Formats: sequence, C-alpha cells, structure tokens
Amino acid sequence: MSQKVLIIYTGGTIGMGCNPLTGTLEPLDFNHLVESMPEFLQLQTGVEVYQFTPPIDSSDMSPRLWAQIVRIIAERYNDYDGFVILHGTDTMSYTASALSFMLENLTKPVILTGSQLPIGELRTDGKENMMTAIEIASMKDLEGHPLVPEVCIFFNGKLLRGNRTTKINAEGFHAFDSFNHPHLCDVGINFSFHPHHILKPDYRKPMVPHMKLDPNVIVFSLFPGIQDTIVRHVLESPSLRGIVMRTYGSGNAPHAPWIIRLLDQAAHRGVNIINISQCITGCVDMERYGAGFQLKVAHVVSGYDSTVEAAVTKLMYLQGRYPDNRMVREKLKQSLAGEITLPE
Repeated sequence: MSQKVLIIYTGGTIGMGCNPLTGTLEPLDFNHLVESMPEFLQLQTGVEVYQFTPPIDSSDMSPRLWAQIVRIIAERYNDYDGFVILHGTDTMSYTASALSFMLENLTKPVILTGSQLPIGELRTDGKENMMTAIEIASMKDLEGHPLVPEVCIFFNGKLLRGNRTTKINAEGFHAFDSFNHPHLCDVGINFSFHPHHILKPDYRKPMVPHMKLDPNVIVFSLFPGIQDTIVRHVLESPSLRGIVMRTYGSGNAPHAPWIIRLLDQAAHRGVNIINISQCITGCVDMERYGAGFQLKVAHVVSGYDSTVEAAVTKLMYLQGRYPDNRMVREKLKQSLAGEITLPE
C-alpha cells in the first residue's frame, strides 16, 4: 500500500517570489511551488497539502501558530504516515523544538524543511530538501514502524533532531546543525541512518497533543558591564514567569551580589530560571566553579546542553501545562523529547 504524507505549507523562502514593485521576496501560495517542481508528479508517495492562508514569513511565527500546526497534525494523525512542514528558516528551530514537546509520545515523522533560495531560482536548494523530506517521512522499517518517529529538521543532506538544532548560517546552504547531538541520518547517494541516535517511542500509547503554552518568558544573556538597574526592571516584571539565562562557559555568572539577589528574589516569586551556556557546544555544570555554584544556590535550574530554542519552548510548554512551579522545575531537569543529555 502506498504511503501518504501530508505537507503543511506555512510559507518561507522556499515558496517566495519577487515583488516587482519593491524587489523584495514575499510569500506566494503553494500552487506557485508546485508549478516550479515537475518532480512532484514523479513521487511514489501519496502527497496531500494543507496550506496556511495567507502563507507567513517565519519571522511572524508564534505560539498561536504552533498550536494551529499541532491541531492540524492531531486531527489528521491517523490518516497519514508522516508529516512534512515547509517553513521559513529563521524560526524553524523554534518551531521544531516547540512541536517536539507539544506532540507528546509522537510515533510518526514530523519533518521541517525549507530553503535558502526560493524554489523558482535556478540554484535553489528547495527541491532536494523537500523531496528528500517527503521520502524520509514515508520510510518504514521491517516491522512497519517509521524509521524516524520524531520531530526533525532536514536540510542540506542532514537529518537532525529538531529540538537540538540551531540556525548557523544566514547565507550558506548548510544552514542548520545540532552541535550537542549526532545527526539522525546523512543523505548522499544513499540514506545512512543512525538508529541508536533516534528516539524509540512506545507504539502502544496514543500521541497526546498539547495546545496551551505560556509565553511569559525572557531570554537574558550575560555580558561584561551588564547593569543592575536595567536587569531589575526586566526581572521584576509582574507577568514574568520564566527566564532562560545565557551564562558564560559551563554556566558561570559574575560574582556580583545584585545578580544573585535579583535571581533569588525572582525564584521566590515563582519565576522559573533555567541556565544554559552561551557556547554552542558543551554542557552547563554549576558545581564546577564557584561562579556557577552561586546560581544553583539562587534556585537556578541547569539546562545542561540545551539550545536557546529548546529551553524557551520547553519553558513555554511546561508553564502552560503545569500551574505548580515546583512541577515545572522538576520537569525542566528531565529530558522530555531528547532535548538534553543528562549526566550519567
């Protein structure tokens, strides 16, 4: 029986065309994309399309739209073998991370892809990215299970765990990487899957969609010379519920009493604070140096080797799901969808 894949077209560079008046790229509808790809007719996999109307620039992606994508997948979950989301690259890692938490116990591939050049351009990377993503989304093992039952990004020959990715290049075709987790598949002439790096879901359990997110979160990045008066205004905001704190090295902060005092006060007001490194590779260890241990004393939770994108969306998801901040902090320490590497 032929496999069926649903393409969810949100917009992005892959489907953009040039506005003759301004000379800028603007999203076009999916018909433009199909007309630029005669290869569509050669697919062995059955493909159907859900299109955002109008298509959006990924800079306008939001928690409301993430919930819409989750709803689209949940309502059609039993009708398709996999899902491919065409998405702009700027916020693709945020969307992939959010979906990995919102689609609990996912048992089918959800693969995000896009392009750095529009599909109508002669040198576009969009055709290969899209066709390969569709092919991977339809692949199954000998037992009939999907080869990659998780949220991924496929780009430039690499299949990556979605909540481990970061956009690393604004111009080159090698736009994404996952520095703290190996590739799930490397694609050349052949597909080289790495099964021991791929999540293994419990196929006996149903997929559980979650729509509610709490976006009252701030990303707070340290730098030499940071001023207490400005930080205090942010951390004392009445609506603030979560802080992703980007620290130095292995999770270190300046020995400045005002920083620790403000963080400790925020934690006692019920603000959830997660510590991730500004380094793209490596892990937070708040017991390694005194500069990190002081944050642990101030009730800051380790984000281990999390990306910014995963930390932000994990906070939104947990805060939307659990009103009890103690539960949020406990769940922050756990790997919910393979987003962090826990110490052994």
